[in-house]
Amino acid sequence: MAEAKSTETDCDRLSRLVPPPAVPVDAHGDWAAAESAIGTRLPDDYKRLVEIYGWGEFRDFLYLQTPFGTSRHNGIAWQRAHLTGSPERDRERYPYPLHPDPGGLLVWGTTMDADRLCWLTSGSPDRWPVVVWGRDGWYETHSMGAAAYIEGWAAGRVGSRLLMQAQPGLAPWFNTFRPRVDRCLRLSEGPLTHAERLRLLREALAPVADRGSWRCEHDGTRQDHLATVDTDWLLTYDESNPHTIRIGFPPEDRERVRQRLFAAVRLMRCEILEITTAAGTPLPTWDAVTDEDDDE
Repeated sequence: MAEAKSTETDCDRLSRLVPPPAVPVDAHGDWAAAESAIGTRLPDDYKRLVEIYGWGEFRDFLYLQTPFGTSRHNGIAWQRAHLTGSPERDRERYPYPLHPDPGGLLVWGTTMDADRLCWLTSGSPDRWPVVVWGRDGWYETHSMGAAAYIEGWAAGRVGSRLLMQAQPGLAPWFNTFRPRVDRCLRLSEGPLTHAERLRLLREALAPVADRGSWRCEHDGTRQDHLATVDTDWLLTYDESNPHTIRIGFPPEDRERVRQRLFAAVRLMRCEILEITTAAGTPLPTWDAVTDEDDDE
């Protein structure tokens, strides 16, 4: 008896590896109108990616863009005005043509390091390979679609000499690009060690997921990145002096965040010395609203 053929797609495998958001952002729209504006049919796996995840980032690094929404930061049409030099004449620097030229590169994603993730638009869209266009002008080609590339990169199976590799030991994640309010609490040291304060912060906001830890080469201080599982709050606990908690949260959660975060600080046996925006602008109160807030 013949073995049944698996119907699992690259998007299915990615969804099992990286939980999609409950409410994706800029994920739905008129595909026919989008393809007409871009000037080509788009791959089916990319359309499914957009519908499942929407506009956002994998592992705080790889950004999936969509053709929907109104943000000037989103979109997949390459803007030639951003280039220096001419792709038509400088083939050493630009070995590939750029869309809408036949067989040109079309950008569908970017990275935190300003790398570009492209399709080489030659042949059937569902067979377009992924081209990583590094920020320093180097290229590498992967014979797979966008969904397979993201799944392989997130799982650590697809290597790259151009892109930063995921920190080992962490389950991969996805953050939607949505309006967030950012606040920073500068704290007194208190009697507890950094490790004890971090443990209490995690317990007060539980359940939380680790998003990586980094140590500063200059002074040896540590940053721990966390996310609340049930509320979509993004935190960084910084060991620098004075130590700080930075948090980004949906604007409708402003009061709930204040209550839980201030309670956590009390458990850590610290005092709040100052409340600022992410850019460091001092605020008179937690509830103060500034032009820096994403929701304003």
